Amino acid sequence: MTDKIIKKYLPMTETAFYILLSLYKPTHGYGIILEVENLTNKRISLGSGTIYGTLSKMQADGIVAVYSNSERKTIYEITDLGKELINLEFKRLKELNSNAEALGGYFK
Repeated sequence: MTDKIIKKYLPMTETAFYILLSLYKPTHGYGIILEVENLTNKRISLGSGTIYGTLSKMQADGIVAVYSNSERKTIYEITDLGKELINLEFKRLKELNSNAEALGGYFK
């Protein structure tokens, strides 16, 4: 099942990537929105429908979990599967970057 989930998410969309990246510490949906805006210099501004829809799918797939659920805020955290997934994406992005640096000069 883990392989099926990984294949479903890789390569990751920017939305999924930044949601997981922002979960370096447990946080609520609005905190994720603010962190993504901060990380991307407001290039990416996630709407609540996008964030909560993606978090819901990720939760169903075991990538994120509800850390705590109070009356007004649900706090999310990344799971071990989510950490495995984002580390695989880091590896993929490093390869892309390395190849771009090695061959990018040909396109100037």
